[in-house]
Amino acid sequence: MEIIDYIVVALYFIGIFFTAYYVTQKDKKSSSSEDYFLAGKNVGWFVIGASLFASNIGSEHLVGLAGSGARGDFVAGQFELLATLILILLGWIFVPFYIKSGVFTMPEFLEKRYSPAARTYLSAVSIFAYVATKISVTIFAGALVFEVMLGVPFWIGAAIVVLATGVYTIYGGLRAVIYTDMIQMFILVFGSLAVTYFGLSAIGGWSGVTEAISATHGAESSKFFNLWRPMDDPDFPWTGVLFGAPILGVWYWCTDQFIVQRVLSAKNISEARKGTLFGGFMKLLPIFLFVIPGVIAYAIYLKVDNTLLLNTTGEMDGDTALPALVMNFLPTGFKGLVVAGLLAALMSSLSSVFNSCSTLFTLDFYKKWYPDSTEQQLVRVGRIATLFLVLSGLMWIPLMKMLTEGGGIYKYLQSIQAYISPPIAAVFLLGLFIKRINAKGAFAALMTGLVIGSFRLIMEAVNASGGLAEGGALQYFATINFLHFALFLFLLCSAILILVSLTAPQHSAEKLKNVTYERIKENQSLFSNRDFWLTMALIVFVIVIWIIFSPWGIA
Repeated sequence: MEIIDYIVVALYFIGIFFTAYYVTQKDKKSSSSEDYFLAGKNVGWFVIGASLFASNIGSEHLVGLAGSGARGDFVAGQFELLATLILILLGWIFVPFYIKSGVFTMPEFLEKRYSPAARTYLSAVSIFAYVATKISVTIFAGALVFEVMLGVPFWIGAAIVVLATGVYTIYGGLRAVIYTDMIQMFILVFGSLAVTYFGLSAIGGWSGVTEAISATHGAESSKFFNLWRPMDDPDFPWTGVLFGAPILGVWYWCTDQFIVQRVLSAKNISEARKGTLFGGFMKLLPIFLFVIPGVIAYAIYLKVDNTLLLNTTGEMDGDTALPALVMNFLPTGFKGLVVAGLLAALMSSLSSVFNSCSTLFTLDFYKKWYPDSTEQQLVRVGRIATLFLVLSGLMWIPLMKMLTEGGGIYKYLQSIQAYISPPIAAVFLLGLFIKRINAKGAFAALMTGLVIGSFRLIMEAVNASGGLAEGGALQYFATINFLHFALFLFLLCSAILILVSLTAPQHSAEKLKNVTYERIKENQSLFSNRDFWLTMALIVFVIVIWIIFSPWGIA
C-alpha cells in the first residue's frame, strides 16, 4: 500500500468517529437506557435497512464468501438470497408484534409469550452464539486480513481489531452503531465493486473467468457458477438449502437480538417494515460483490498467477482470495478504499454485536438481579459486559480454527447456527400462530434442542480431531449434513413443543395479547400498499437470480 492508501484509510476512521460523535451529541439523552440500547426509537427506514445490511456483512462475509467462490462453493450465495426472503417475513410477520409489545430484547418478548425461564434460556444461548459465531469469527477474519494484507502477525491483528472497534460503540450505544453502519454500507458496496471490476479486467472479462475454470475442471466447473447442488451433496444439498437454511434464517433475521434490535429502534411499524425491505434489496448484492470476486481470484490463479492463492505452507487457500485480489490487482487509492471497506465490515459487525451483548446481559440479567439500578448504572454494566465477551471471543478462536480446517469460515458460521437455531425458530414461529402452545411446551422444546445441538457440536469437534470410530453411529451423527440436521431438529422440537403443550392449560387471553397473530391485523388493502409491491419485486428478483445461476442459466 502507498501513502495515498493510508490517507484513504485515515479519512475513513475520521469520518466514522466524527459520525458517531455527531449523532450521539445531537441527542443529549445519552444517559437514557432507551437511547443507548434502542437509539431513542426514532430511526427511519433507510438507516435501519443500511444498518441491517452493514451489521450483517462482516469480514467473515467478505473473506468467507470470497473463499467459498474460490473453492467452488458458489452455492454459499444461497444463504444471502434466502436472507432476502426471510427479511420479508421479518417485516410482515414479526415486526408488528415486536413494535406493539414494546420490548427491548427478543428474550423479553419470549417472556411475554411464554415464561421467565424461556427468556433466560434465549439470553444465555444468544450470548454464547455471539461468542461462537459472531465475535470470534469476525475477529478471526479481521486478523486474517491484517496478516495477509499488511503482514501483521495473527494475534496482534486480532488485538488491533478489538481495540479499534470498541471506542465509539461503548461511547455512543446503538445510535452511534446504526448511523456509522449507514456510512459503512456505502464503503462496503463501492469497495467491493472496485474489486470485481479490476479483477475482471485482469483476466479479460467474464469470458476469461469461465474459460479458465472450464479448461481446468471440465464438467465439474459448474460448481463455480451454480447455486444448486444434488440432494446427496455433502455440504449444500438443494433439499437442505430450501428446507433447512430458512430455519437458520428465521432465527438469525427474525428472532436474534443482533438483527432485530435495529428494527426495534424504528419510529413505527411502517418505517420498520420499509427498513426490512430495503435490507432485503441490499441482500441481493453479496453474490455479485463477494462470491463472484472469489471465483475471479481462482480463475486468475489458474490462468495468470499460480501463486496468487497460496498460503504460507504452499497450499491453495480460498480464504485468501479477497485480500490477494486487493493487494495484487487494485491500483493505488483503491487499495485504501477496499481496506477501508474491510474495516467497515469488521467494525460494523463487531460494534453491533458488542451493543447487542450489552443489551442482553444488562436488561435480561443484571436488571432482573438489581431492579432498582439507575439508568447510568445500566449503561455502565453493559460496557463492562462487552469487555468480558470480547475476551471470551478471543479464547474461542483456537477451537474455531480447528473446526474450520478444510471447510472455510463461512461454512463453519452456518453450521454452528444450525445447532442453535431450530428450537428458537420453533418457539417463536409457532408461538405466533398457535395459541394453544404454552410455557411448558416451550421449555421442553428449548431443552431438547439444547441437548441435541450441544451433543452434535461436541461430536463434530471430537470427529475433527479423529476421536470417533470410522463408520460408527456417532460419526454418522457428527457428519450428517448440517442443513439436514437443522431441518430434523426443527421438526423434532416443533413436535415436542406442540405435544408437551397439550399436557398443560393454555395461557390466558391477557397473556397472549399482542403476541399471537389474530390480535394484530392491518385494515389497509395489500394491493394499495406500496410495501406489498416492493415485496413482490424482491421475490421476483430472487427467482431470476436462482434461474441465472442454475444448470439452465449461465452454468
